[in-house]
Amino acid sequence: MFDVHEMEVNFGPQHPSTHGVLRVLLKIDGERIVEAKPVIGYLHRGTEKLFEHMAYPQCIPHTDRMDYVAAATNNLGFVEAVEKLMGITGQIPRRAQLMRVMLSELQRISSHLLWLATHAIDIGAMTPFFYCFREREEVLDLFEKYCGARLTLNCMRIGGMPDDLPPGWLDELEAFIGKFEAAVDEYESLLTNNRIWKRRTVGIGVISPEEAWDWGITGPPLRGSGVEWDLRRAQPYECYPELDFEIPIGRNGDTYDRYLVRMIEMRQSRRILEQCIPLIKATPAGEIKARISRVIRPPEGEVYHSVESPKGELGYHIVSDGKTQNAYRCRVRPPSFVNLQALPAMAKGHLVSDLVALIGTIDIVLGEVDR
Repeated sequence: MFDVHEMEVNFGPQHPSTHGVLRVLLKIDGERIVEAKPVIGYLHRGTEKLFEHMAYPQCIPHTDRMDYVAAATNNLGFVEAVEKLMGITGQIPRRAQLMRVMLSELQRISSHLLWLATHAIDIGAMTPFFYCFREREEVLDLFEKYCGARLTLNCMRIGGMPDDLPPGWLDELEAFIGKFEAAVDEYESLLTNNRIWKRRTVGIGVISPEEAWDWGITGPPLRGSGVEWDLRRAQPYECYPELDFEIPIGRNGDTYDRYLVRMIEMRQSRRILEQCIPLIKATPAGEIKARISRVIRPPEGEVYHSVESPKGELGYHIVSDGKTQNAYRCRVRPPSFVNLQALPAMAKGHLVSDLVALIGTIDIVLGEVDR
């Protein structure tokens, strides 16, 4: 008769399926996970402290480097927080608001495409990886034609936008969204009713609505648990109140439902972009920035402002002393960091092979976790 001993193993930080330098300390009984502890901090760069030693406009490129596959929404959350602190939110030109929304929704599509490509290949489906990158390249082309960058965009400014849309940009956007619906249909034809995909995702990592609230989870993981919460509706910003779109929710709170929620979100982002095109064509060209001082020095006070990033609630808490051109204190509330807290509860009782699916379903970026 042999004694049964639980074993501790390291999953990562160099494992490709950890999507960065995440280490998960596992306690396993055979292949069954008894306990999972995420260990973070390998990528820490002190971004929040950098924000306190730079003028407000100089911080914008550093927001790109947190969730480095969703730079536009990072930019948006920061500039809106500073604008709120300055009391100029109502002065942002309509054309600039529409451009911000369009870039943010393109970024949501780009981020979800990268998530789907890597999530699928982690679980064993290779073909979606190539299909998703096909469309993502077109989105990155649009980013590049607007601001010259493909990944770390630095595409927004306090008070508005750096430049107007280049000639032909809207035509290319129309061509992209015209065929994107069929592309999403193609992804779903490979996965949604695939027996192997469903066996790897259905019933895996179930989170109840109550647990999701307790963990502070936001974004697709929260909506996958059946909670209809989206900051674009709950705390509207820019011109989102004018736009017609749906907030998808799941029923079972498992990995499969979170997959379905993100697939619908890509379709809804396309729907938003479709509505924005005629609206921006009706606005005067060139009106892209509020008339504010070149020197950004907000009055003394503090503000918390958040936006709906592709991964959930991205918030900035900024404190101004009213004297200098940089923040006295800046703190970021990143969705990847908060959502990762739920991994131990999601992983307990599952197989080691399911951990790969669970890390993918949270959709973390370590630059945002460790910032």
